[in-house]
Amino acid sequence: MLKVLDNDRADNDRTADERAAPTLDALAREGARQMPVTALAVEVAQYVDEHQEERDTQGHRLVVRNGRARPRKVTCGAGTLEVPAPRVNDRRVDATGQRQRFTSRILPPYMRRSPKLAEVLPILYLRGLSTGDFREALPVLLGDDAAGLSATNIARLTAVWEDDYRRFRQRDLADRDYVYVWVDGIHFNIRLEDDRLCTLVMIGVRPDGTKELVPFDDGYRESTDSWATVLRDLQRRGMRAPVVAVGDGALGFWAAVRDVWPETREQRDWCHKMGNVLDKLPTRLQPKAKRALRKIMYAETHAHAEEALDGFLAAYEAKYPKAAACLAADRDRLLTHFDLPAEHWQHIRTSNVIESSFATVRLRQRVTKGSGSRTKGLLMAYKLLEMAQHRWRRLNGAHLSHSSALACRSSTGCRRNEATRRLGRRPPDHAADQSTTFDNIST
Repeated sequence: MLKVLDNDRADNDRTADERAAPTLDALAREGARQMPVTALAVEVAQYVDEHQEERDTQGHRLVVRNGRARPRKVTCGAGTLEVPAPRVNDRRVDATGQRQRFTSRILPPYMRRSPKLAEVLPILYLRGLSTGDFREALPVLLGDDAAGLSATNIARLTAVWEDDYRRFRQRDLADRDYVYVWVDGIHFNIRLEDDRLCTLVMIGVRPDGTKELVPFDDGYRESTDSWATVLRDLQRRGMRAPVVAVGDGALGFWAAVRDVWPETREQRDWCHKMGNVLDKLPTRLQPKAKRALRKIMYAETHAHAEEALDGFLAAYEAKYPKAAACLAADRDRLLTHFDLPAEHWQHIRTSNVIESSFATVRLRQRVTKGSGSRTKGLLMAYKLLEMAQHRWRRLNGAHLSHSSALACRSSTGCRRNEATRRLGRRPPDHAADQSTTFDNIST
Protein backbone atom coordinates (compact mmCIF):
# COMPACT_ATOMS: atom_id res chain seq x y z
CA MET A 1 0.00 0.00 0.00
CA LEU A 2 1.37 3.35 -1.02
CA LYS A 3 1.20 6.32 1.28
CA VAL A 4 1.61 9.94 0.19
CA LEU A 5 3.48 12.15 2.66
CA ASP A 6 3.80 15.84 2.76
CA ASN A 7 7.25 16.93 1.51
CA ASP A 8 7.95 19.19 4.51
CA ARG A 9 6.94 16.48 6.93
CA ALA A 10 9.17 13.92 5.20
CA ASP A 11 12.12 16.29 5.33
CA ASN A 12 11.55 16.94 9.03
CA ASP A 13 11.33 13.20 9.78
CA ARG A 14 14.57 12.52 7.83
CA THR A 15 16.38 15.33 9.65
CA ALA A 16 15.26 13.97 13.02
CA ASP A 17 16.45 10.48 12.08
CA GLU A 18 19.83 11.86 11.05
CA ARG A 19 20.16 13.69 14.37
CA ALA A 20 19.25 10.52 16.26
CA ALA A 21 21.72 8.32 14.32
CA PRO A 22 25.14 8.06 15.99
CA THR A 23 28.06 9.59 14.14
CA LEU A 24 31.17 7.66 13.16
CA ASP A 25 33.21 9.48 15.80
CA ALA A 26 30.63 8.69 18.48
CA LEU A 27 30.61 5.00 17.52
CA ALA A 28 34.42 4.85 17.60
CA ARG A 29 34.50 6.61 20.95
CA GLU A 30 31.93 4.24 22.47
CA GLY A 31 33.87 1.25 21.18
CA ALA A 32 37.05 2.68 22.62
CA ARG A 33 35.29 3.14 25.99
CA GLN A 34 34.01 -0.43 26.09
CA MET A 35 37.44 -1.95 25.44
CA PRO A 36 39.18 -0.59 28.57
CA VAL A 37 36.09 -1.40 30.67
CA THR A 38 36.30 -5.04 29.54
CA ALA A 39 40.08 -5.13 29.99
CA LEU A 40 39.80 -3.71 33.52
CA ALA A 41 37.18 -6.31 34.43
CA VAL A 42 39.44 -9.11 33.21
CA GLU A 43 42.41 -7.65 35.10
CA VAL A 44 40.45 -7.49 38.37
CA ALA A 45 39.02 -10.98 37.91
CA GLN A 46 42.51 -12.39 37.37
CA TYR A 47 43.83 -10.63 40.49
CA VAL A 48 40.98 -11.92 42.64
CA ASP A 49 41.38 -15.48 41.30
CA GLU A 50 45.11 -15.49 42.05
CA HIS A 51 44.41 -14.86 45.75
CA GLN A 52 41.19 -16.82 46.21
CA GLU A 53 42.90 -19.35 48.48
CA GLU A 54 43.97 -16.69 50.98
CA ARG A 55 41.36 -16.48 53.76
CA ASP A 56 41.01 -15.16 57.29
CA THR A 57 40.42 -17.16 60.45
CA GLN A 58 36.70 -17.33 59.74
CA GLY A 59 37.20 -18.71 56.24
CA HIS A 60 36.33 -15.50 54.40
CA ARG A 61 38.34 -14.42 51.36
CA LEU A 62 40.88 -11.67 51.95
CA VAL A 63 40.65 -10.41 48.37
CA VAL A 64 37.22 -9.68 46.92
CA ARG A 65 35.64 -7.27 44.48
CA ASN A 66 34.14 -4.08 45.87
CA GLY A 67 31.94 -2.59 43.16
CA ARG A 68 33.07 0.22 40.89
CA ALA A 69 34.56 3.62 41.43
CA ARG A 70 32.98 6.75 40.03
CA PRO A 71 33.57 7.11 36.27
CA ARG A 72 36.85 8.88 35.58
CA LYS A 73 37.46 11.04 32.51
CA VAL A 74 40.59 9.87 30.68
CA THR A 75 41.98 11.62 27.59
CA CYS A 76 43.52 9.26 25.04
CA GLY A 77 43.95 9.01 21.29
CA ALA A 78 40.26 8.18 20.75
CA GLY A 79 39.14 11.25 22.67
CA THR A 80 37.96 11.81 26.23
CA LEU A 81 36.36 8.69 27.69
CA GLU A 82 34.46 8.08 30.93
CA VAL A 83 35.83 4.85 32.39
CA PRO A 84 34.33 3.29 35.55
CA ALA A 85 37.23 1.44 37.18
CA PRO A 86 36.36 -1.65 39.26
CA ARG A 87 37.48 -1.65 42.88
CA VAL A 88 39.08 -4.42 44.95
CA ASN A 89 38.95 -4.91 48.71
CA ASP A 90 42.33 -6.40 49.60
CA ARG A 91 42.61 -7.09 53.37
CA ARG A 92 46.00 -8.78 53.24
CA VAL A 93 48.85 -7.36 55.35
CA ASP A 94 52.57 -7.62 54.54
CA ALA A 95 55.43 -8.32 57.00
CA THR A 96 55.67 -4.65 57.95
CA GLY A 97 51.98 -4.40 58.80
CA GLN A 98 51.04 -2.43 55.66
CA ARG A 99 47.77 -3.19 53.85
CA GLN A 100 48.13 -4.63 50.35
CA ARG A 101 46.52 -2.69 47.53
CA PHE A 102 45.43 -3.57 44.05
CA THR A 103 46.89 -1.17 41.46
CA SER A 104 45.70 -1.44 37.88
CA ARG A 105 48.37 -1.46 35.21
CA ILE A 106 45.85 -0.36 32.59
CA LEU A 107 44.43 2.58 34.54
CA PRO A 108 46.81 3.63 37.34
CA PRO A 109 45.49 5.92 40.11
CA TYR A 110 45.09 9.59 39.23
CA MET A 111 45.87 9.03 35.55
CA ARG A 112 43.92 11.53 33.45
CA ARG A 113 45.93 11.32 30.23
CA SER A 114 47.32 8.29 28.37
CA PRO A 115 51.14 8.03 28.26
CA LYS A 116 51.19 8.13 24.44
CA LEU A 117 49.19 11.33 24.42
CA ALA A 118 51.61 12.83 26.93
CA GLU A 119 54.45 11.98 24.52
CA VAL A 120 52.80 13.48 21.45
CA LEU A 121 51.93 16.83 23.03
CA PRO A 122 55.56 18.04 23.26
CA ILE A 123 56.09 16.84 19.68
CA LEU A 124 53.18 19.00 18.49
CA TYR A 125 54.76 21.89 20.35
CA LEU A 126 58.05 21.23 18.57
CA ARG A 127 56.33 21.07 15.19
CA GLY A 128 54.93 24.56 15.56
CA LEU A 129 51.80 24.48 17.73
CA SER A 130 52.30 27.15 20.38
CA THR A 131 51.27 26.52 23.97
CA GLY A 132 48.39 28.98 23.74
CA ASP A 133 46.87 27.12 20.76
CA PHE A 134 46.56 23.72 22.45
CA ARG A 135 43.37 24.64 24.29
CA GLU A 136 41.68 25.62 21.01
CA ALA A 137 43.04 22.93 18.66
CA LEU A 138 43.07 19.67 20.63
CA PRO A 139 39.47 19.64 21.95
CA VAL A 140 38.36 19.35 18.31
CA LEU A 141 40.10 15.97 18.15
CA LEU A 142 39.95 14.80 21.75
CA GLY A 143 36.58 16.20 22.82
CA ASP A 144 35.48 19.22 24.80
CA ASP A 145 36.18 17.46 28.10
CA ALA A 146 39.88 16.95 27.32
CA ALA A 147 41.88 17.82 30.44
CA GLY A 148 45.50 18.68 31.05
CA LEU A 149 45.97 20.71 27.89
CA SER A 150 46.74 24.09 29.41
CA ALA A 151 49.89 26.01 28.57
CA THR A 152 51.26 25.30 32.05
CA ASN A 153 50.87 21.55 31.65
CA ILE A 154 52.51 21.60 28.22
CA ALA A 155 55.44 23.56 29.61
CA ARG A 156 55.72 21.03 32.43
CA LEU A 157 55.92 18.20 29.91
CA THR A 158 58.72 19.90 28.00
CA ALA A 159 60.73 20.26 31.21
CA VAL A 160 61.89 16.66 30.84
CA TRP A 161 63.92 17.78 27.80
CA GLU A 162 66.42 19.40 30.13
CA ASP A 163 67.21 16.05 31.73
CA ASP A 164 67.52 14.42 28.30
CA TYR A 165 69.87 17.13 27.09
CA ARG A 166 71.97 16.93 30.26
CA ARG A 167 72.44 13.19 29.83
CA PHE A 168 73.30 13.70 26.16
CA ARG A 169 76.07 16.17 27.03
CA GLN A 170 77.52 13.88 29.70
CA ARG A 171 77.41 10.53 27.90
CA ASP A 172 80.59 8.49 27.49
CA LEU A 173 82.11 8.42 23.98
CA ALA A 174 84.97 6.00 24.61
CA ASP A 175 83.04 3.07 23.13
CA ARG A 176 82.57 4.56 19.65
CA ASP A 177 84.55 5.85 16.69
CA TYR A 178 83.64 8.36 14.01
CA VAL A 179 85.05 8.09 10.50
CA TYR A 180 83.79 11.46 9.23
CA VAL A 181 82.25 14.42 10.99
CA TRP A 182 80.35 17.41 9.62
CA VAL A 183 80.59 20.65 11.59
CA ASP A 184 78.75 23.96 11.40
CA GLY A 185 77.48 26.84 13.48
CA ILE A 186 73.76 27.64 13.26
CA HIS A 187 72.30 30.96 14.44
CA PHE A 188 68.80 31.61 15.84
CA ASN A 189 66.93 34.65 17.01
CA ILE A 190 66.12 34.94 20.72
CA ARG A 191 62.93 36.91 21.32
CA LEU A 192 63.80 38.23 24.80
CA GLU A 193 67.53 38.82 24.27
CA ASP A 194 69.62 41.01 22.01
CA ASP A 195 72.27 38.43 21.06
CA ARG A 196 71.49 35.61 18.64
CA LEU A 197 71.89 32.00 19.70
CA CYS A 198 74.84 30.29 18.00
CA THR A 199 74.73 26.50 18.25
CA LEU A 200 77.86 24.47 17.48
CA VAL A 201 76.82 21.25 15.76
CA MET A 202 78.75 18.12 14.86
CA ILE A 203 77.27 15.08 13.14
CA GLY A 204 79.44 11.97 12.97
CA VAL A 205 79.49 8.79 10.88
CA ARG A 206 80.08 5.51 12.70
CA PRO A 207 82.11 2.72 11.05
CA ASP A 208 78.84 0.96 10.12
CA GLY A 209 77.74 4.00 8.10
CA THR A 210 75.10 5.34 10.51
CA LYS A 211 74.99 9.05 11.34
CA GLU A 212 74.41 10.49 14.77
CA LEU A 213 74.52 13.80 16.59
CA VAL A 214 77.79 14.11 18.54
CA PRO A 215 77.91 17.48 20.34
CA PHE A 216 75.27 20.21 20.34
CA ASP A 217 76.39 23.21 22.38
CA ASP A 218 75.91 26.92 22.77
CA GLY A 219 78.86 28.92 21.42
CA TYR A 220 79.98 32.46 20.81
CA ARG A 221 79.93 33.36 17.10
CA GLU A 222 81.66 30.12 16.03
CA SER A 223 84.89 31.33 17.62
CA THR A 224 88.02 29.22 17.96
CA ASP A 225 87.77 29.29 21.76
CA SER A 226 84.18 28.02 21.68
CA TRP A 227 85.04 25.17 19.34
CA ALA A 228 88.18 24.32 21.34
CA THR A 229 86.06 24.04 24.47
CA VAL A 230 83.65 21.66 22.72
CA LEU A 231 86.44 19.50 21.23
CA ARG A 232 88.32 19.23 24.51
CA ASP A 233 85.12 18.17 26.25
CA LEU A 234 84.61 15.46 23.61
CA GLN A 235 88.21 14.35 24.06
CA ARG A 236 87.77 14.24 27.84
CA ARG A 237 84.73 11.97 27.42
CA GLY A 238 86.76 9.52 25.33
CA MET A 239 86.10 10.54 21.72
CA ARG A 240 89.03 9.87 19.40
CA ALA A 241 89.97 12.00 16.41
CA PRO A 242 87.85 11.42 13.26
CA VAL A 243 89.59 10.67 9.97
CA VAL A 244 88.06 13.63 8.07
CA ALA A 245 86.13 16.73 9.17
CA VAL A 246 83.84 18.57 6.73
CA GLY A 247 82.80 22.21 7.06
CA ASP A 248 82.93 25.67 5.52
CA GLY A 249 86.02 27.87 5.69
CA ALA A 250 84.58 30.55 8.01
CA LEU A 251 84.59 28.39 11.12
CA GLY A 252 86.88 28.83 14.06
CA PHE A 253 86.67 25.04 14.16
CA TRP A 254 89.71 24.55 11.94
CA ALA A 255 92.12 26.34 14.26
CA ALA A 256 90.66 24.41 17.20
CA VAL A 257 90.83 20.99 15.55
CA ARG A 258 94.47 21.50 14.53
CA ASP A 259 95.25 22.02 18.18
CA VAL A 260 93.11 19.22 19.66
CA TRP A 261 93.16 16.63 16.85
CA PRO A 262 96.03 17.51 14.49
CA GLU A 263 95.76 14.15 12.69
CA THR A 264 92.23 14.87 11.40
CA ARG A 265 92.16 15.81 7.71
CA GLU A 266 90.09 18.75 6.42
CA GLN A 267 87.46 18.80 3.68
CA ARG A 268 85.97 22.16 2.71
CA ASP A 269 82.27 22.43 1.95
CA TRP A 270 81.93 22.82 -1.82
CA CYS A 271 78.56 24.60 -1.68
CA HIS A 272 79.91 27.36 0.55
CA LYS A 273 83.10 27.64 -1.48
CA MET A 274 81.22 27.98 -4.77
CA GLY A 275 79.06 30.72 -3.29
CA ASN A 276 82.13 32.61 -2.06
CA VAL A 277 83.89 32.36 -5.43
CA LEU A 278 80.82 33.37 -7.44
CA ASP A 279 80.27 36.42 -5.23
CA LYS A 280 83.60 37.76 -6.47
CA LEU A 281 82.63 37.50 -10.15
CA PRO A 282 80.28 39.65 -12.28
CA THR A 283 76.72 38.41 -12.58
CA ARG A 284 77.06 37.78 -16.30
CA LEU A 285 79.95 35.34 -15.72
CA GLN A 286 78.49 33.45 -12.80
CA PRO A 287 76.53 30.76 -14.75
CA LYS A 288 79.64 29.84 -16.79
CA ALA A 289 81.90 29.91 -13.71
CA LYS A 290 79.44 27.76 -11.78
CA ARG A 291 79.58 25.09 -14.48
CA ALA A 292 83.37 25.17 -14.33
CA LEU A 293 83.34 24.81 -10.53
CA ARG A 294 80.89 21.93 -10.68
CA LYS A 295 83.19 20.24 -13.17
CA ILE A 296 85.90 20.30 -10.50
CA MET A 297 83.55 19.16 -7.77
CA TYR A 298 82.14 16.23 -9.75
CA ALA A 299 85.35 15.17 -11.47
CA GLU A 300 85.84 11.41 -11.86
CA THR A 301 89.35 11.31 -10.42
CA HIS A 302 91.74 13.45 -8.42
CA ALA A 303 93.83 14.11 -11.57
CA HIS A 304 90.81 15.31 -13.53
CA ALA A 305 89.85 17.63 -10.67
CA GLU A 306 93.36 19.12 -10.58
CA GLU A 307 93.23 19.69 -14.33
CA ALA A 308 89.81 21.37 -14.17
CA LEU A 309 90.93 23.53 -11.26
CA ASP A 310 94.02 24.69 -13.17
CA GLY A 311 91.77 25.54 -16.09
CA PHE A 312 89.51 27.68 -13.90
CA LEU A 313 92.46 29.59 -12.46
CA ALA A 314 93.90 30.17 -15.91
CA ALA A 315 90.56 31.52 -17.20
CA TYR A 316 89.79 33.92 -14.33
CA GLU A 317 92.99 34.75 -12.47
CA ALA A 318 94.09 37.60 -14.73
CA LYS A 319 90.87 39.64 -14.61
CA TYR A 320 89.36 38.40 -11.34
CA PRO A 321 92.24 37.65 -8.98
CA LYS A 322 90.03 37.66 -5.85
CA ALA A 323 87.85 34.84 -7.18
CA ALA A 324 90.90 32.83 -8.20
CA ALA A 325 92.62 33.42 -4.87
CA CYS A 326 89.50 32.35 -2.96
CA LEU A 327 89.50 29.01 -4.79
CA ALA A 328 93.25 28.46 -4.69
CA ALA A 329 93.49 29.14 -0.95
CA ASP A 330 91.71 25.84 -0.14
CA ARG A 331 92.89 23.85 -3.14
CA ASP A 332 94.11 20.77 -1.28
CA ARG A 333 91.33 20.87 1.30
CA LEU A 334 88.68 20.97 -1.44
CA LEU A 335 90.04 17.77 -3.01
CA THR A 336 90.46 15.66 0.12
CA HIS A 337 87.42 13.53 -0.72
CA PHE A 338 89.17 12.13 -3.79
CA ASP A 339 91.50 10.21 -1.45
CA LEU A 340 88.51 8.35 0.02
CA PRO A 341 86.21 5.63 -1.38
CA ALA A 342 84.25 6.96 -4.33
CA GLU A 343 80.96 5.79 -2.77
CA HIS A 344 81.47 8.35 0.01
CA TRP A 345 82.19 11.38 -2.18
CA GLN A 346 78.62 12.64 -2.46
CA HIS A 347 78.30 12.65 1.33
CA ILE A 348 81.51 14.44 2.29
CA ARG A 349 81.75 17.09 -0.42
CA THR A 350 79.32 19.30 1.48
CA SER A 351 77.82 19.76 4.94
CA ASN A 352 74.25 19.57 3.63
CA VAL A 353 73.40 16.94 6.24
CA ILE A 354 73.42 19.73 8.84
CA GLU A 355 71.73 22.35 6.65
CA SER A 356 68.84 20.09 5.69
CA SER A 357 68.31 18.86 9.25
CA PHE A 358 68.03 22.42 10.54
CA ALA A 359 65.28 23.29 8.05
CA THR A 360 62.64 22.07 10.54
CA VAL A 361 64.35 23.97 13.36
CA ARG A 362 64.22 27.23 11.38
CA LEU A 363 60.57 26.58 10.50
CA ARG A 364 59.72 26.22 14.19
CA GLN A 365 61.66 29.41 14.96
CA ARG A 366 59.64 31.33 12.36
CA VAL A 367 56.37 30.14 13.89
CA THR A 368 57.29 31.39 17.35
CA LYS A 369 59.32 34.38 16.07
CA GLY A 370 62.30 33.14 18.05
CA SER A 371 62.55 31.35 21.38
CA GLY A 372 61.99 33.20 24.61
CA SER A 373 65.41 32.32 26.05
CA ARG A 374 68.70 30.78 24.99
CA THR A 375 68.02 27.66 27.04
CA LYS A 376 64.60 27.06 25.47
CA GLY A 377 65.97 27.68 22.00
CA LEU A 378 68.81 25.23 22.56
CA LEU A 379 66.49 22.55 23.96
CA MET A 380 63.98 22.96 21.15
CA ALA A 381 66.65 22.64 18.46
CA TYR A 382 68.19 19.63 20.20
CA LYS A 383 64.89 17.73 20.38
CA LEU A 384 64.08 18.48 16.73
CA LEU A 385 67.51 17.19 15.68
CA GLU A 386 67.08 14.14 17.88
CA MET A 387 63.86 13.28 16.05
CA ALA A 388 65.42 13.99 12.64
CA GLN A 389 68.33 11.72 13.53
CA HIS A 390 66.13 8.63 13.11
CA ARG A 391 65.52 9.56 9.46
CA TRP A 392 69.13 10.11 8.45
CA ARG A 393 70.17 7.51 5.90
CA ARG A 394 73.35 5.52 6.11
CA LEU A 395 76.45 6.26 4.09
CA ASN A 396 76.60 4.77 0.61
CA GLY A 397 79.13 1.94 0.54
CA ALA A 398 79.06 1.61 4.31
CA HIS A 399 80.69 -1.83 3.96
CA LEU A 400 83.88 -0.10 2.84
CA SER A 401 84.37 1.06 6.42
CA HIS A 402 85.11 -2.54 7.31
CA SER A 403 86.37 -4.26 4.19
CA SER A 404 88.58 -1.77 2.34
CA ALA A 405 91.34 0.65 3.29
CA LEU A 406 90.93 4.41 3.22
CA ALA A 407 93.49 5.62 0.68
CA CYS A 408 94.15 8.85 2.57
CA ARG A 409 97.26 10.35 1.00
CA SER A 410 99.50 11.53 3.76
CA SER A 411 103.15 12.26 4.20
CA THR A 412 103.01 10.41 7.54
CA GLY A 413 102.53 6.65 7.29
CA CYS A 414 101.38 6.37 10.90
CA ARG A 415 98.40 8.61 10.17
CA ARG A 416 97.15 6.23 7.51
CA ASN A 417 97.77 3.20 9.68
CA GLU A 418 95.86 4.82 12.55
CA ALA A 419 92.89 5.57 10.28
CA THR A 420 92.74 1.98 9.01
CA ARG A 421 93.20 0.56 12.51
CA ARG A 422 90.37 2.73 13.86
CA LEU A 423 88.07 1.37 11.15
CA GLY A 424 88.93 -2.25 11.88
CA ARG A 425 90.99 -2.83 8.70
CA ARG A 426 94.53 -4.05 8.06
CA PRO A 427 96.87 -1.22 6.92
CA PRO A 428 98.12 -1.71 3.35
CA ASP A 429 101.71 -2.77 2.95
CA HIS A 430 104.25 -0.18 1.80
CA ALA A 431 104.90 -1.69 -1.64
CA ALA A 432 101.25 -1.81 -2.57
CA ASP A 433 100.84 1.71 -1.21
CA GLN A 434 103.38 3.07 -3.66
CA SER A 435 101.89 1.42 -6.72
CA THR A 436 98.16 1.78 -6.13
CA THR A 437 95.96 4.86 -5.73
CA PHE A 438 92.25 5.58 -6.00
CA ASP A 439 92.91 7.83 -9.01
CA ASN A 440 92.67 4.81 -11.28
CA ILE A 441 89.38 3.56 -9.84
CA SER A 442 86.33 4.35 -11.92
CA THR A 443 83.36 5.95 -10.20
